[in-house]
Amino acid sequence: MSTSTTATLDVAALRARLERTAGAAAQADVAALLVTPGSDLRYLIGAGGQSFERLTCLVVPAAGSSAEPVLVVPKLEQPGYAGLPLGELGVAVRTWVDGQDPYELVADLVRAADGQPRRVGVADMMAALHVLRMRAALPGAEQVLAGPVLRELRMRKDAAEIAALREAGAAIDRVHARMGEWLRPGRTEAEVGADIAAAIVAEGHTEAAFVIVGSGPNGASPHHEVSDRVIEAGDVVVVDIGGPVASGYNSDCTRTYVLGQPRDADVADTYAVLRAAQQAAVAAVRPGVSAEAIDAAARQVIADAGFGEYFVHRTGHGIGLDVHEEPYIVGGNPLTLQPGMAFSVEPGIYLPQRWGARIEDIVVVTESGVERLNNQPHELVALPA
Repeated sequence: MSTSTTATLDVAALRARLERTAGAAAQADVAALLVTPGSDLRYLIGAGGQSFERLTCLVVPAAGSSAEPVLVVPKLEQPGYAGLPLGELGVAVRTWVDGQDPYELVADLVRAADGQPRRVGVADMMAALHVLRMRAALPGAEQVLAGPVLRELRMRKDAAEIAALREAGAAIDRVHARMGEWLRPGRTEAEVGADIAAAIVAEGHTEAAFVIVGSGPNGASPHHEVSDRVIEAGDVVVVDIGGPVASGYNSDCTRTYVLGQPRDADVADTYAVLRAAQQAAVAAVRPGVSAEAIDAAARQVIADAGFGEYFVHRTGHGIGLDVHEEPYIVGGNPLTLQPGMAFSVEPGIYLPQRWGARIEDIVVVTESGVERLNNQPHELVALPA
């Protein structure tokens, strides 16, 4: 068994996160947070682990309890967490073996923190097989999602997290800078995608989390991945790529390319609208502005040019240990932006059965404005046909 471990563990930072999490749990009126393997666990102790049918769960009692955080882990998987400074973090470890009931063990820990718990927070991505067994072990406790408790902490990145996102942004920029090595007529999207995936790792990521190569009409499908379509001269091609670096923080960047002269006469003018929309949204980012206002800044430019119905998704999503996390830059989200929030700005225009285009940068809210973490050119990039 292997765990996904943050490359450099800052014990003081992790300890502060655990303390803030306990405080947030108390404010949310939950007795404890039950955090199973995933990005929330990695955020709190430096390793995400893996989720199996055997329960691994970090129990974080709410502030005010005399109980300490406890990592409940199967004995055979304990070595995967051996390199973590759990003692320094004040996290005890309780192991269990097959034949024991780990859900009763967790329930006992929760009851030790709060004799008759009314509410517990369960990790958003906890498997149903664990959620239901936990419910049976704590029948008197309402289960609520832990995500809303943790998101206030995870949304605002500290200096080390922003540095990790800068590293990831620079690494994916290097891949986009090499696109001319692979993207050319006569090759399939899948062939180009395989080369890009290898380059994502070669340029500093631990893996390629996703590779989208949408050529010609496939570019009009925002979440198209790759296919056996042969790329042709005149194609507009959407390339959306990203993945984690060693710290666990992710990149995500989209650029749009054209092979020679665009086949369609409206490409240049339409792309100019998209570029103006993306620039307007980035320029609107600053503390105190709402998430929905950033979405509106991009959407208004596109709608005014007559393409409103062809912008079919939100303007952005938060990014960090997950590629998609809070905050979401979408209409109806009144969340006020604060320094340290990191998210994508990625408007798109998608003309069904013809072509599509998207421009995406990761940005961070600063004390006075915004910092872009991607710095490849934003114009339609022409490659040789």
